[in-house]
Amino acid sequence: MTTTTPHRSHGDEAIQQRVDELWEAVLATDEYTATDVVLRALKEGVAPEGVLLDVIAKVQGRVGEEWAANRLSVAQEHAATAINERVVAALGLHSATRGVPTRGRITVACPDGEWHALPARLLAEVLKLRGWHVDYLGAQVPAPHLIAHLHRTDADAIALSSSIATRLPTAHAAITACQAVGVPVLVGGAAFGTDGRYARLLGADAWAPDARAAADRLARRPLSRPQPDHQQIDDLPHLADQEYTMVARNRSALVRTVFSGLEDAFPAMRSYSDLQREHTAEDLSHIVEFLATALYMGDEDLFTGFLTWTAGILSARGVPEQSLPPALDILARELKDFPRATRIIERGTHALTLVHRTTAGTPV
Repeated sequence: MTTTTPHRSHGDEAIQQRVDELWEAVLATDEYTATDVVLRALKEGVAPEGVLLDVIAKVQGRVGEEWAANRLSVAQEHAATAINERVVAALGLHSATRGVPTRGRITVACPDGEWHALPARLLAEVLKLRGWHVDYLGAQVPAPHLIAHLHRTDADAIALSSSIATRLPTAHAAITACQAVGVPVLVGGAAFGTDGRYARLLGADAWAPDARAAADRLARRPLSRPQPDHQQIDDLPHLADQEYTMVARNRSALVRTVFSGLEDAFPAMRSYSDLQREHTAEDLSHIVEFLATALYMGDEDLFTGFLTWTAGILSARGVPEQSLPPALDILARELKDFPRATRIIERGTHALTLVHRTTAGTPV
């Protein structure tokens, strides 16, 4: 589930004051002050759900925004997130948030490979406040372990949270596996699109844009039990061409080939430091991974959106985004026998051209 929420349950001014105080505390890596801020909000009458979603979640959203703008380092982002996780834990143990479950049982987890667990944790705490018995499994739960847990607990539903689009294939495997044992799946998070398009494409039983909406959806009516004979290929018949499988399987080799060719295609790279070269290799790996995901989903916009976002991230860090088109050209040559991949790369290159023209002030 996303950490953003438009609703506020207390006076805007009081909420904003607590948001500002929590932001300063996490920025200073002061978890004691951070905890005091949220507990004081409780004492002042802010509902626990409001503290979770209107204070903590809003601060976490700002953490991501500041990292993207290169005003926070990766280490600072991780430290801030860790403090917010500790704050949520402290809030969950407070007497004001304890209650006896009056509804059914829900499992909350992230699919295999998804390490952004805070949105899922926020949802778990909200559902507890709403009277559900919640099993929170955290980040990176492989589908077989998830199914084993469902067999033991007889859950009424499972809520899957994913923030990174490249985790959609493993999310799809988890959705299908859960449905195969008769457990309906509610999904949310940035990975599934702002409008839930990928949730529908992957056959999820329900989608919610944020934790509050997810809790509301579960409160309205039970999720219908799914048909047990649902298969992944039923949702995405284009996977029969094997392009996704081949690109995903050869990801490391593709990255090495593009990296080697980029030194000739983009001479400025020859003067890169070791750290810059390492970051370039990481960026190339992400590009290939997003290409594979776009092939899996059959959605070109997923790849072009990632590329334009990456161009903005590179620009914020003073890295020339002009290195992206040559990298895409090399990748396209390597995948010339894959028509869907070639078409997606062409679309991505065109999108980057439009971005460059816009930022340079050239009429499009």
